[in-house]
Amino acid sequence: MTESPRIRPYRREDRPALDDICVRTAHVGQDSRPHFADPDVFPATFAAPYVHLEPELAFVLDDGRGRAVGYVVGTADTARFARTFRAAWLPLVADRHPEPSGPPRTPDEEIAWLLHHPERMVVPELADWPAHLHIDLLPEWQGRGHGRRLMRTFLSALRDGGVPSVHLVMVTANKPARAFYDRMGFEEIATPMDDSVVCLGRTTDDLDRL
Repeated sequence: MTESPRIRPYRREDRPALDDICVRTAHVGQDSRPHFADPDVFPATFAAPYVHLEPELAFVLDDGRGRAVGYVVGTADTARFARTFRAAWLPLVADRHPEPSGPPRTPDEEIAWLLHHPERMVVPELADWPAHLHIDLLPEWQGRGHGRRLMRTFLSALRDGGVPSVHLVMVTANKPARAFYDRMGFEEIATPMDDSVVCLGRTTDDLDRL
């Protein structure tokens, strides 16, 4: 019997679905497959390490039949996560997605560079927002309130764990995502990043307004 869509904790068997969601939303919110030779580098960088290292902060939107069609993942402590990413995650995927031998020359190499440099996540200006997150939903599940429910679930988990605030980094060109984050109460944080991305943050309190 099919149930209504619901938010639930991540399960190990969700991993292929999460990888697929990440690939299909990684290019400015759209499908990355037409633009990358090996789009699997996206989940290896932005989804899989989170469910591997901090599965307690991973939640999925279940379509009512057991299939994940959206997710939110993240970490409570970005500095700690960067260290464990290098020590416990990168060795598992480095051979599959090798580090560029020089400055990145292709879109694939740009993401591979990010994969091999987790320390990039530790930005002094973000110290007051120690947690960070990634949230993605398949296009057909967007605009129906599910993203709001995923976000509230994640923020509640952070709050219950004593984490006061969270940040995210997004591609500036993704206007629909920025509108969503604005509605979720995120505000821009001044950071020394290039103009292609923007950093947003919010506290984990006052969730009744979400």
